[in-house]
Amino acid sequence: MFKPTVGPIIGHTTTNHARIFLRGDSSKDTHAFAGIRYRRLGDEHWSNGVFAELEKARDMSAVLVLNDLAADTVHEYQAGWFSATQPVGPAEAMRELPLKWPGKIHSLRTRSNQTGKPRAYVVGSCRYLRLTAGIAAEPHLGDRMFATIATLAEQAEPPVSAMLMTGDQIYVDDLNFIAPDRELKDILLKYRVAFSQPNIAKLMSALPTYMILDDHEIEDNWPANKNKSDDFLYANALNAYEVYQASHGPAHELCHDGQVDRKLDKYWYLFTDGDIEWFVTDSRTRRNLAASDRRILDIEQEQALCAWLINSSARVKFVVTSVMFYPDSKRQGDDAWQGFPEQRLRLLETIRSHGIRNVFFISGDVHGSLTSRLTHSADPDFEIHTIVSSPLCNSRLLPYAKASTFILDQPLARTAAGDYRHELTSEVISQDNFAHLIVDSGQVQVRYHDREGNLLQSINIKLREGLR
Repeated sequence: MFKPTVGPIIGHTTTNHARIFLRGDSSKDTHAFAGIRYRRLGDEHWSNGVFAELEKARDMSAVLVLNDLAADTVHEYQAGWFSATQPVGPAEAMRELPLKWPGKIHSLRTRSNQTGKPRAYVVGSCRYLRLTAGIAAEPHLGDRMFATIATLAEQAEPPVSAMLMTGDQIYVDDLNFIAPDRELKDILLKYRVAFSQPNIAKLMSALPTYMILDDHEIEDNWPANKNKSDDFLYANALNAYEVYQASHGPAHELCHDGQVDRKLDKYWYLFTDGDIEWFVTDSRTRRNLAASDRRILDIEQEQALCAWLINSSARVKFVVTSVMFYPDSKRQGDDAWQGFPEQRLRLLETIRSHGIRNVFFISGDVHGSLTSRLTHSADPDFEIHTIVSSPLCNSRLLPYAKASTFILDQPLARTAAGDYRHELTSEVISQDNFAHLIVDSGQVQVRYHDREGNLLQSINIKLREGLR
């Protein structure tokens, strides 16, 4: 067997199963197959192999599901691919093949089933990796941060449960002014190069990674800048996104055989980690820009988000939105929630009227990191927070955000019942960074680190007691 050409990438992981993406290769008149086997750390014997045929329609990739895993346990696994001149047959037949597995042994940890146990996460966005003719320019700049994150994940206590990549994992449009990428083959190549850099590859082979797209996976400020000729670009960009980002996430259901159902009707999704829940929104592809009913989330998604906020018993609720929920930018633009004030107010009023506590909005996009608190002038029980982490690697052509970037001297929204007022609870970090979130019984600690691992800032946000 050969080692994967991209991956393995650990995706959605629970107490008893894990989804793993890998890519092989193809040659004329052959069939290619991916395989994974696994065992608990310390065990001698490997499981039977889990196999899937690789298809050109999915860029010779597959997502394999490991089932019946033990909770809160480190498992080792080997992953690779092989080719054959004839179809091999069912999985049982493949297990009889004299396969020589790649020597590299990876490891993953399943989720704990203990509620109340401290959890940790890494959050980041906006990883710029300029590609010219399929070759990364100065790739060490776009990959260095992931070596630091991997080191932190290996040493952190409590263990890091997952990494949340909240948008702009690649820049399809990085050369728009010279030679814009529009063909599927060119966009797929960007993903292959971006996800096979050595440090990010090592990190994603060991740490579950959850992803959601933002505009640069398609085009800057999509869909505001869309024109009629962009339908071709859009279809190809989403095809590539589904292969490399959505494929290993919770948006896909599982089939009766325990493997991933390839049908996909939405990009937003939820996942649970003990008594912590995440709702990862698609705030990019379901927008309605009509003046009569502007929406950053479609009706179905807004209703699902509100129902989750109201009915979830999670102690901490994280809402991921690739663009900032607040504060608003001084630059007159409508790409973020600032441009959809009615829908934002509906969400705020839902949280306030139902007395929902410990809601955190997680985002990136602005090339600056910060934490902020939102309160209500007439309702002392209302409080939400935003945690922004951006960028993992900035382009030299783009500025970093600063405190002066944002509107901080006036209410976010005014209503007959009172004003929504916000304040920064951190400095604004204007350099490459990532966020390390630690959730324990009484607080969420937000620790921002630079690419060398140095602590830039630490913020403690107290959790509020109550049934909701």
